[in-house]
Amino acid sequence: MTRLAAVPLTGCSTLNNVVSPADARAQAPKDAKVTGPVDCRTDKCVALTFDGGPSRPTPKLLDILVRENVHATFFLQGKGHIDTFPDTVRRMAREGHEIANHTWTHKNLKELTDEEVRAELVPVQRDIERLTGHAPQLMRPPGGATDDDLKETMRDLGLAQILWSVTAKDYATTDPALIEKRVLDGVKRDGVILLHERYADTVPAVPDIIRQLRDQEYTFATVSQLMAPAKPQPGEVYRP
Repeated sequence: MTRLAAVPLTGCSTLNNVVSPADARAQAPKDAKVTGPVDCRTDKCVALTFDGGPSRPTPKLLDILVRENVHATFFLQGKGHIDTFPDTVRRMAREGHEIANHTWTHKNLKELTDEEVRAELVPVQRDIERLTGHAPQLMRPPGGATDDDLKETMRDLGLAQILWSVTAKDYATTDPALIEKRVLDGVKRDGVILLHERYADTVPAVPDIIRQLRDQEYTFATVSQLMAPAKPQPGEVYRP
């Protein structure tokens, strides 16, 4: 079966039952406990996420995150990225970042057959597990293109789908100040920020984004921490 063409996130689609982080937390058992330093039931949390790496600028970004004591969620791409910068993937895991799947070649999954979708995801799962010892539990569909048919495939692969609430459109600007402004203008509690460290002026914007959000009393969390004590469920689509 060939899937329908992608529908923008702001338009009509065949996607039902998107879950927010707050709704996920509310569905957790009442006696469930949060492990770790971040509790987004009480903290004003935001998740910093990066798509399409690792790439040549990624180590510089990791240096910033270490210095600022921030853990991010990285949605990694296979071809030209994981296979080219395996040591960077190992470093991400070693430094406590959350590592997730962003497909092998960044194709629109809604335009693929089920077999082709699996071919985009399974090699990335395999390579990340080989490099880090853990297979991802999260994925982000390229362009946010997903539907109810894809939910079934992701459930079978053990992957929850993570969309976003803020994008700086850093692929379309070379101005770090504009990237920062777009993030700060759009961010809210439980927000998921989408950036791409491969673009030249994204990494320079990150320190000020972190400092400005801390000044607004935000706590940085990985995507999974954002939902804790609930756990992201395979097949479900999460968006603030």
